[in-house]
Amino acid sequence: MFRGKKLILATNNIHKQKEMDALLNDMDIKIVGLNQYSQVGEIDETGKTLIENSFIKSRTVNKLTGVPSLADDTGLEVDALGGKPGVYSARYAGENPTYEDNVNKLLVELGDLPKEKRTARFRTVVTFVDGFEELFSEGVIEGVITSFPKGEDGFGYDPIFQPEGYSLTFAEMAKNEKNNISHRAKALFKMKKILKQYLKKGATIG
Repeated sequence: MFRGKKLILATNNIHKQKEMDALLNDMDIKIVGLNQYSQVGEIDETGKTLIENSFIKSRTVNKLTGVPSLADDTGLEVDALGGKPGVYSARYAGENPTYEDNVNKLLVELGDLPKEKRTARFRTVVTFVDGFEELFSEGVIEGVITSFPKGEDGFGYDPIFQPEGYSLTFAEMAKNEKNNISHRAKALFKMKKILKQYLKKGATIG
C-alpha cells in the first residue's frame, strides 16, 4: 500500500540488516542499506542509553541522505553483572572486538554461576526519523546465559542466550523461529504498527 517508498536501515551490520529486512518485508516499502550511501561513514554511538544511540544513528543517516531512516540499538543486560554489558554490548571486550571476544569475556565474568543466577534480557530500541517526525519502539525478551556457546546461526551473543520458555539458544533456532520471538522482532512489530498509523494520517515515506 505504500508503493514506491524508500527507507534506509541505518546499519552496516549485514546480519542485523537481513533480520530487519525479513521482519519488514510485508510493508511494501523499498528497504535499502547504508552500503548504497557512501557519504555516511562510521557513526559514533556516544549515547548513554539505547534510545540515545538509536536516535543518533537514525538522525545522522536522515540528515546526510534526506531519506527516512530506521535504526536500532540493542543491549544484553545480565543481572549478575548489574545490567552489563548493556549499551556497550557491541564493544564489551574493547574496540572492534569479534563476536567471540565479547561472548568469551561475558562467560569468564559469569564463571560457574548456576543457571538461576544467569538471568538476562535482550533489549532493542528502534527509532524512525524522516525530517518531520521522530518515532520509537522497544522490544524485550527475558532469558538466561548458557555456560558455553551452542549453535551455529545468529550473531553477537546469540550462541549463549537461551530465551525464557525455550530449550535452544538463539543460535540453535531456525531464523524464522528466532524472528518470531526476538527482542528486535518485538520492537519492529511495534514500529510497523506505529508507521502504518503515521502513514494513514497522510504522511509519506521516501
